[in-house]
Amino acid sequence: MKRGVTLIVMVCVWLQTFAQQTKGWSLTECVQYALTHNLNIKQQEDNVKLQEISLSTSRNSRLPDLSGSLGENFSFGRALTSDNTYVNRNTQSTSFSVGTSMPIITGGRISADIKMRKLNLQAALQDYEYARENVALNVTSSYLEAIYQKDLVAVAERQVELSKAQVRRMELLFQNNKASEAELSQIRSTLANDDLSLTQQQNSYMLALLNLSQLLELDSPEGFDVIQPQVVSVKDEELPSPDLVYNEAMGIKPQILAEQIRLQSAEKNILIAKSAFYPSLYFNAGLGSSYYKTSGYETMSFGRQLRDNFNQYLGVSMSVPIFNRFATRNNVRSARLQVHAQQIKLEQTKKSLYKEIQQAYYNAVAASRQCESSDAALASANTAFLLMQRKYENGKATATEFQDAKTKYMRAESQQVQSRYTYLFRKKILDFYRGKEL
Repeated sequence: MKRGVTLIVMVCVWLQTFAQQTKGWSLTECVQYALTHNLNIKQQEDNVKLQEISLSTSRNSRLPDLSGSLGENFSFGRALTSDNTYVNRNTQSTSFSVGTSMPIITGGRISADIKMRKLNLQAALQDYEYARENVALNVTSSYLEAIYQKDLVAVAERQVELSKAQVRRMELLFQNNKASEAELSQIRSTLANDDLSLTQQQNSYMLALLNLSQLLELDSPEGFDVIQPQVVSVKDEELPSPDLVYNEAMGIKPQILAEQIRLQSAEKNILIAKSAFYPSLYFNAGLGSSYYKTSGYETMSFGRQLRDNFNQYLGVSMSVPIFNRFATRNNVRSARLQVHAQQIKLEQTKKSLYKEIQQAYYNAVAASRQCESSDAALASANTAFLLMQRKYENGKATATEFQDAKTKYMRAESQQVQSRYTYLFRKKILDFYRGKEL
């Protein structure tokens, strides 16, 4: 018994210190912090940057390239001369060249590739928004769970206060010989059980805070607390129909927009594959020079040879595809299959979204009804508890009857708190699909 009292005192002291040192976070603050520090969102940011680089590379493919070369060669041993004899000869040669080429006609490949890269970038941006929405939704869920556990702590604290008041009353009755020691022990046992329930509920609340702090990528939950939001009333509030929510979501949800954009990108990939059917034309230009030195022969100076051997060239080159073992035809077939696969994926995403909205709607309807039922149950349980309390204080009810009424009242209060936050979360889900901020 002493250990239990010591534990309760330690928890109370810790909670007082915790309350003094903690800072309450609102739901908006939690969501904004998570959007800034979440690692999944940072990965999507990197993916957007990769698509931007890919688009830049595709655009730059229209530009001419420029390359230079430098060669130094040595030849030793017997070699064939101009008079058709072999002699031992050492030869040295040095060459310099600079060349450029620029695409003129590529069968539309570069234009189609640029458009495809633009679409891929847009899809990556939608994936980024989808990741942000998921993080915001997960934070909201964890936040409301923490608020729910915090309210249950308040319920448990009220039960402890009720039990303490009954213990004080029973102690006075016992001192005046109006209550037995067994009755006093029973009510003290009830207080100990309520203290234990309070400690367990405080632990559940701390675990909920820990889960939320980890979702926010906080180093530690110390100094972290949540602010209770204003809970809306469910009376006379009409929920939007699933079809209405779905029609609104179709034009704004990033997972739908991303798949629609990827479908357009897959269609551009067909044009890229078809471009291999057409001729390609390139412009070429360059300049160069060389230096030669052969043993046994008089050689002009290095600078003189570079000037004399300096050459330039301009030209165009055309490549005409004739037969490449049906590779281009099969690439076009594969690209068309990719379009069909993307169409199926888009339809799957639409159906999945509609199912999610339907489930969210009926969950919200059920939660609304549960709120109404729990309010009525709490009112009845409260009335029954107050009547039983008066009977117990007047000696017309046993401690067991009083404890049973108090337990039912506590259960009804907990269910009312749970149903309230369940409805709040379900309503937030519907608003989320309609594009409203959480």
